[in-house]
Amino acid sequence: MNIGAISLGCDKNRVDTEKMLARLSDAGHRIVSDAASADILIVNTCAFIDKAKEESIDEIMWAIGQKYQSDMKHVVVTGCFAQRYADELEKEVPEVDAILGVNDYDGIVAAIEAINAGKKTKNICGRDGFFEKRVLTTPYHYAYLKIADGCDNHCTYCAIPSIRGKYRSEKQEDLLREAKILSDDGVKELILVAQDVTCYGMDFDGKPHLIELVRELEKLEFEWIRLLYLEPERIDDELIDFIATEPKVVKYMDIPLQHADGGVLKRMNRGTTEERVKELVAKVKGAGITVRTTFICGFPGESEEAFAKLRDFVESNELDYAGFFAYSREEGTPADRLDGHIGEEIKLARAEELTCLQRELLAKRNERLIGRQVKVLYDDIDFDRQLFVGRCSTQAPDIDNVVYFEADREMMIGNFYNVEITATDGVDLVGRVVE
Repeated sequence: MNIGAISLGCDKNRVDTEKMLARLSDAGHRIVSDAASADILIVNTCAFIDKAKEESIDEIMWAIGQKYQSDMKHVVVTGCFAQRYADELEKEVPEVDAILGVNDYDGIVAAIEAINAGKKTKNICGRDGFFEKRVLTTPYHYAYLKIADGCDNHCTYCAIPSIRGKYRSEKQEDLLREAKILSDDGVKELILVAQDVTCYGMDFDGKPHLIELVRELEKLEFEWIRLLYLEPERIDDELIDFIATEPKVVKYMDIPLQHADGGVLKRMNRGTTEERVKELVAKVKGAGITVRTTFICGFPGESEEAFAKLRDFVESNELDYAGFFAYSREEGTPADRLDGHIGEEIKLARAEELTCLQRELLAKRNERLIGRQVKVLYDDIDFDRQLFVGRCSTQAPDIDNVVYFEADREMMIGNFYNVEITATDGVDLVGRVVE
C-alpha cells in the first residue's frame, strides 16, 4: 500500500517516524510524500504543551478530511498525543482507524494489516525492541540519532515522564550499528538527541556514558557530531572540556535553563540554582562553546522581580540563541496544582518581550562577524532570494539562524564551503563563497 506520514513535535519524534516508515518499507509498502497518493496516512503526534496538542488535533482532522477529498482510505494516529489521549481519540474521533502509543511502533505493520482486514487497532502498552533502519526525512547529509527515551527529571511543569516513562538508554552497540548505516549512506552531521543526553547510560550502572559513546561515534565518517538537550545539573568540567577540544564534536551546547531566578527554578524542580546557572553559562562560553537555551515565561509564582531577573540575565550573559515560551498548564503535572498562576496575556507578553530583546542582541553580535570566514554546510536554496542556505557549526538545523550565501561556481548540497560574511539580515548572516 502507499503510506504517507506527518511527523509533529521534536526531533525524537522525527526519528520514531523514520523508523516506522522503515518497518513499513521492509514489509513491502511504498512510502509516498504526497497525501493525495497515499492509501494510509500516519500522523505521529506531539502533546508536550497546549500548542502542540492543538497542532496534533488540527493535523488529525485534516488527515480525516483527506478520506473524503481523495482516494486515501485510512488514518493512523501515533505518538505522544495518541499515548496520552487514546481513549478520548477512540471515542470522539471514530474515523481514526488505528491508535499506537510511543512504545508501540513495532506494531505498525500489524496495525496496517488489521486495517486492511477491516479491523481497528488501539495499542498503548507495548515496549518496542531496538530497530536500526531509517527512512530519512531530513536532507541526506544530516540525521538525528535518538540515544534514549523517557525522562527521570520530573520537572514540575512537564508531562513527558508520564507519557514516555522512565529514562531508557539504547545499548551502545545498537547505536553504533545504526550510526554506521547513516555514515555509510553519506550523513556528514550526526545530531544526538534524547530528553537529556547527559543522562545517557545512567540506567545501566548509575554512571554517565555519553563521552564514551561519542568517542566511538567519532571513529565513523561523520564530520560534525552535535549534542542537543544537555541538562544543566549534569554538565561538569569533564564534559565541557570534551566538547571544547574534540575535533569532530561541534562547539555547541543546547542547555535548557528554563529560568534564572532561584525561587522559580526551585518551584520547577530543576535541580539547579540561580548561582549555578550563572556559573555554568560563564564556564561554557569561556571554553569557546556556543550556548543555545530555552526559558519558560509566566511560570506560577513568577513575580515581576523574578521576571526582571530573567530579563537581566538574558541581557547580560550574551546567550548565542534562546527561545522563550509562555508557560503551558498541563493537567496531571505538579505545577498544575501550584498557586500563583499567571494570566495568559501576561505570560505571552513576557515571552514576546524577551524574544524581541534576544533578537536585538543576536543582530548586534552578528555584526561582529562581518569580514570573517566561516565553514558552512550547504543545506538548501532559497529560490525567492536566489541565495544558497547553509549553517556553520554554531547553528543547529531548524532552530537557529542561517547563513545565506552566493557563489560563482556550482554548489552541491551537503558539501562544506568557506564563506566570508559580508552583511547581516537581522538574525541571519549573509556571505559569499571564497576559494
